[in-house]
Amino acid sequence: MTKRRFILNATISTNSPNQVRAALRDLMGDAAIRSGGRPSEFVVKRETEGESAKDLNRELLSSLRRVEKKTRLRSEWAAEDGTVYRFFDYVLKKESKKPN
Repeated sequence: MTKRRFILNATISTNSPNQVRAALRDLMGDAAIRSGGRPSEFVVKRETEGESAKDLNRELLSSLRRVEKKTRLRSEWAAEDGTVYRFFDYVLKKESKKPN
């Protein structure tokens, strides 16, 4: 399958912010991460490539949950074709296509 480009906008909340921040830094680098509205929350914005939004989302959340089981992920993956995939944890909540 071919790789597609996605823009990730995500909010991550956790009970172990220091460990999750370190894992996020390893996965995405410092530039993509900023603190959210709460001390245990992070906002991530990054462009990435993968086969599908579902695979990328699963890979991200699985990596974070290896560090802290109770990590929550609300994510939006915008594809180049204008399709936006919204997830809560592993579950696809909405798929929409932006009009041209």
